[in-house]
Amino acid sequence: MIRKHQILFALCAGLATQSLSSYATNTQADNTQTAGPSWPPAAGDNTYILRYDRIHHPVHSAKGMVVSQNAQASEVGKAILAKGGNAVDAAVAVGFALAVTLPRAGNLGGGGFMLMHTAKTGTTTAIDYRGEAPSSVSGDDFIKDGKVDRDKTKLGHSASTVPGTVAGLYKAHQLGGKLPWAELLQPAIQLAEGGIDVSRDLAWALQAKAKVLSANPESCKIFFKGCSAYLQAGERLAQKDLAQSLKLIAKGGAEVFYKGALGAKIVADMQANGGHFRQRDLAAYQARVVEPLRSPYRDHEVLTMPPPAGGLPLLQILNIIENHDMAALGAGSAAGLHILAEAMKLAYADRFKYLGDPRFSEIPVAALLDKNLARQRAGQINLSRSLDARKLEPSQLQGPAPGPDTTHYSIADSDGNLVSNTYTLSASFGSGVTIAGTGILMNNQINNFVIRPSADYADKPREPNAIAPGKRTKSTQSPTMVFKNGKPVLITGTPGGRRIITTVAQLISNVIDHRMDIASASAAPRIHQGWGRRDYKLEYEPGISPDTLALLKQKGHTLKAGATMGSTQSIAIDSAGHYWGAADSRRPGAAAIGL
Repeated sequence: MIRKHQILFALCAGLATQSLSSYATNTQADNTQTAGPSWPPAAGDNTYILRYDRIHHPVHSAKGMVVSQNAQASEVGKAILAKGGNAVDAAVAVGFALAVTLPRAGNLGGGGFMLMHTAKTGTTTAIDYRGEAPSSVSGDDFIKDGKVDRDKTKLGHSASTVPGTVAGLYKAHQLGGKLPWAELLQPAIQLAEGGIDVSRDLAWALQAKAKVLSANPESCKIFFKGCSAYLQAGERLAQKDLAQSLKLIAKGGAEVFYKGALGAKIVADMQANGGHFRQRDLAAYQARVVEPLRSPYRDHEVLTMPPPAGGLPLLQILNIIENHDMAALGAGSAAGLHILAEAMKLAYADRFKYLGDPRFSEIPVAALLDKNLARQRAGQINLSRSLDARKLEPSQLQGPAPGPDTTHYSIADSDGNLVSNTYTLSASFGSGVTIAGTGILMNNQINNFVIRPSADYADKPREPNAIAPGKRTKSTQSPTMVFKNGKPVLITGTPGGRRIITTVAQLISNVIDHRMDIASASAAPRIHQGWGRRDYKLEYEPGISPDTLALLKQKGHTLKAGATMGSTQSIAIDSAGHYWGAADSRRPGAAAIGL
């Protein structure tokens, strides 16, 4: 009994120390306060009851930080940093671990986008490893009785693009990894082979997607006790075939996935079940190194992913709200939320018209990021009346003309190297298909393309996001880094489908405009405003005041109560180079773990 009390006392002491650390550094003077308190303490410098100036407190570390949607994966990243790996090594290990521990979004059969910042050179590199349409595909493949057959675009083998995750993680390691490749896959192999404890969240997710997963014999066998019963919280989930696939990738790198024995299994299963891609499609796939998008926001610089990712409309939102004094309006005020919502719908109108794969159509990036255009768009905002998103036209440019379960993680190491990575299967558990004998869940990113019969394009240019062989569908994924005076101050990103862009914009505004600490910025209630007939309502999370909602309604907004939006996994960096991690509480099991 004494021993139990001693343990509890030690735990409480540790928590108190962490909370005091948060209190001391989460004030508005955080970015400039680097010196410790003076000693001896000044006369009268005491208080009767200790109180704190924040409701939410980030996790602190001076050595390194891993923030992901799954605690086991975060622990994997921390272990890699502890053994001398850098942020890229940890990112690779976390990426593969999430394929085991978060199968609805972590993946080998999906794709995504990554930003890597190298402290020594001060350079930031972007990697596009989005899924790619097969070489033989056309819109006609998904038309039935003159309409789009959504069963084919969403479910089964026909719904998958060529996956990019393995190529993307391998490319990142080639560019910036430190530890041996095979060593980084060992934690994932052990988790898959030995099994993981099924959390309440995973048990719920499997039950919610049981119809989709049980339609595929391999998925049914793995995720439903040999296709006979639900897995319950606390039971073990072993993924032996996935462990073997990971062992092959550990030994053979990306080559074995795209050109070797593992790729042959994937192609055979796809061809046998109506899938569209062939061996030549896997062999031709490459993760692309591209330049990040950059744009000033007040006295900061925001770096994010270029098209086909979601960074362009993210920067457009920030450019528009920059013309308003968001700080003076106050966080969560009706006036501030109104301006955010109007900026969102303006940016989304442009996104639907212009965004696609820049290898297939000219994306007017410079024109859309022009500050003069942002001022014009900001001038369209009536402070007392909402624009109708159903009637709003995209920007008329003066320059060159022309969905979803995802996960994000952010990593920082002791040398200041940083990684922001977002990747996805698209829908939760993707297409529901597990490739026979591999344990690899496949994406359903075909559904993100615009699908039309070929005849529809006979007399007019194809839409930027229309399906075409080799094309990468547009995405809302927006891994992002923020700098001030050339030094990084924030790493962030989120899942959330069409709400990704708006979620990241609000988090950045919370940090820069409203000077929130990263935990408070992550926890603040969010809104989402889209564009067009299907997404014209202003959606809001629980926690926004009824008084605020009443004021927004008076301004003409059509309100829609929604569930939570996104799951930001973020790291703030103070002037002393210390890391402050915040795992979004919106999705159970997320964790920020400091080294």
